[in-house]
Amino acid sequence: MGPHRYILLLGFITSFVVTLFTMPSLIKVARMKHLVDEPSEERKIHSRSVPTIGGIIIFAAILFSYSLWFPQASVLGFSIEDFKVLYQDMGAAYKDFKFTIAVMVLLFFIGVKDDIIGFSPVKKLVGHMIVAYILVVMGGVRIRDMHGILGVYELPEEISIAFSCFTYVVLVNAFNLIDGVDGLAAGIGLIAASAYGLWLYWAGDVALALLAFTLAGALVGFLVFNYHPARIFMGDSGSLIIGAIISILAMRVIDHDVSKLPRWLAAVPTPLFAMSAIAYPLVDTLRIFSIRLAKGRSPLAADRNHIHHRLMDLGLGHRSVTLILYCYAVAMIALSLITRDILPNKGLLVLGVTAFVLAVLPFTLTSRKAP
Repeated sequence: MGPHRYILLLGFITSFVVTLFTMPSLIKVARMKHLVDEPSEERKIHSRSVPTIGGIIIFAAILFSYSLWFPQASVLGFSIEDFKVLYQDMGAAYKDFKFTIAVMVLLFFIGVKDDIIGFSPVKKLVGHMIVAYILVVMGGVRIRDMHGILGVYELPEEISIAFSCFTYVVLVNAFNLIDGVDGLAAGIGLIAASAYGLWLYWAGDVALALLAFTLAGALVGFLVFNYHPARIFMGDSGSLIIGAIISILAMRVIDHDVSKLPRWLAAVPTPLFAMSAIAYPLVDTLRIFSIRLAKGRSPLAADRNHIHHRLMDLGLGHRSVTLILYCYAVAMIALSLITRDILPNKGLLVLGVTAFVLAVLPFTLTSRKAP
């Protein structure tokens, strides 16, 4: 096992251990200070008060582990020659590191304020616009090429910037919207982070793979306390961080050099692989926004029309719902690999139709609950 593999393993273990051993203290403090979510609203599906600031520990674990193990020539004693081979463009890697830390800190404060005392939608939107500017314009984290999807290849700079900002906003809100069942958002984030982490590792990008694996480690630790029955929720402070990191990883995967990938993986168009890893939050968000707009409502208005709500209305419990949706997420990634040898647009059609058919299926079944 090369030293770069140890870095990824250490990053995962460190964020996992930090989350596992610090979360109980946060739960205790949150209950003492009454920083809990009460089951008072009709759309909430938990029946007891639960602390809502788990994102604080997720943020701290990722920040500590990512900063501690970020690659450098002296780590684990490997030579400067090895370092140059592994990290041929450290300027880009440090740039990603710098701006990722900056937006994480900004989103953390936005999320914590929203979790504790609330945050107006306008101020929240301004915060997301600032984050999008930092990531896309200053950090250069953007989609520059669609690799033939829908006949589109290289994007003009203005369109690339606008589309990348839109992608960030959609993904951040998508992970916030699916955080409605114990273990769901964290589990879907874990699956996506693991898929991107392995892809980036095989592509030779250890620095970005480290970001994915530190997120994965923190989410595994968090699931110990968030899986049903949940002892704590991640809140906006967690969902915003997860959505932002996933958006960074997704955009970097789409724009990445695939020359170092195994042939079987390099054959998968990068936009399709990136979308398959986040298929569930994308499909649920697109579906729910379309329904709300069709009814003349704000797309951000809360309701019980999410896929996870429908599955629970069919009589399934938290654990069954999360397991079904985990399988959905994994199946979409597997499907992107299975369809790698067909034309990109045909692969997009297969993935899109399958994703939406599976998403609509629960709404065709008869509910066990009385209307």
